[in-house]
Amino acid sequence: MTRAKTRPGPSTAERIRSACARSRDAVLALPASDPVPTTMHHLRTCGDVVIGVGSGSHAVTTAWSSGGHGVPAVLELTDYTPLPLREQVRSLVWLRGTIHPVAPNAQRALASEVAGETAYESLLDVGHGTTLLRLRLASAVAADATGAEPVDVDELRLATPDPFWEFESAWLRHLCDDHSEVIDLLARRLPANLRHGRVRPLAIDRYGITLRVEAPDADHDVRLPFGEPVDDFAALSRAVRILVGCPFLNGLRNR
Repeated sequence: MTRAKTRPGPSTAERIRSACARSRDAVLALPASDPVPTTMHHLRTCGDVVIGVGSGSHAVTTAWSSGGHGVPAVLELTDYTPLPLREQVRSLVWLRGTIHPVAPNAQRALASEVAGETAYESLLDVGHGTTLLRLRLASAVAADATGAEPVDVDELRLATPDPFWEFESAWLRHLCDDHSEVIDLLARRLPANLRHGRVRPLAIDRYGITLRVEAPDADHDVRLPFGEPVDDFAALSRAVRILVGCPFLNGLRNR
């Protein structure tokens, strides 16, 4: 039987979903005005993005002055690496659409709905300095070191974040601070011309781990795919041990 080829990494829709879940750094760009910092953002399965902004922000005034038609807007998300690397930005996401107001009597209900899926402290301030807006999504683009790529809105709406997004930052810091020997073993899988640069873990997901090589000439990102996607921490640990050539591999098999 021929084994199906494993996807080497998450789809663009999955990457955007994970970045939306991870990133706490976003700005809302509106026509003819400075970008507005946001206090929260949440991409819903209906295709809308719930955005929190300061109640005194011109974004709120602009949304209400649209007469229900919406105002063109772009939400820009910045996904930073959790480690102190030479280049801190890991990826950028642009969510484009029209911004719409949320009725005052619906603000708290919408905040409760979002809180049921994602914890944001700023949701406690809704109605007390924070106002929610809706971005009706029309297009989405993700960009990283490999380039920029758009994604279909319906595909994005149905995608889910990586199962390890919530713990990725802590896991990468732990790997770097306490298990440098694992990084050294992973570095052996790099192309020979990249093994002399400074190697740090850049990202991890259910499909593999990405290493950042800070060489004198430039930064290089190399992805090391797992043999198959993983969905829990036991499988993730096993997949990493396989990548580093663990001599106790047999002991990790399911019994």
